[in-house]
Parts: sequence; structure tokens; C-alpha cells
Amino acid sequence: MHIAYVTSKGQLAIPAKLRRKYNIKKGTRVNFIETDGKIVMQPVTREYIREFRGMYKLKPGEKPATQELLEDRAEDRRREEEKIARHGV
Repeated sequence: MHIAYVTSKGQLAIPAKLRRKYNIKKGTRVNFIETDGKIVMQPVTREYIREFRGMYKLKPGEKPATQELLEDRAEDRRREEEKIARHGV
């Protein structure tokens, strides 16, 4: 267990042992996540960002969501134009 105290300005010093272990340096961004009544600190380091590489990569034959949306809108437009042409509205 590591103990730290919050300053009057709301600042928190992360113990040196944890900074070294998780590669937290001056300027490292830290996310605070609330979960089950606890606060979890997640340093946003290069290693953390690397974990997300390829996460949203498309599978073979899969279309990007924006392309699907554009195709749906084009189909809606085509149907609406057909309806106008049939009814003269």
C-alpha cells in the first residue's frame, strides 16, 4: 500500500516508487476513473496508448460506419424522390 496526501490546492503527489514503476514523468496525463465507489488513477503513457492500436480496425468486408450512414441516407433520398415522382407532391 502506498499513502499520499492531498495538498490544500487539491494536488496529489504520487509516490516515487509508483512513478518509476508506471513510467509517470513530469507532464504525464492521468485519468481518474470512478468505479464501485473507488477512484482509479490511469496514467496516459505511450504504453497505455499503444494498447489501443488496431482496436477499431475494420474486419475484411466491413464498411466504415460513415460509409454505411452515407449509403443509408442516399437510399432514403432515392425513396423520397420516387415517392414525389409517383404522387407529384
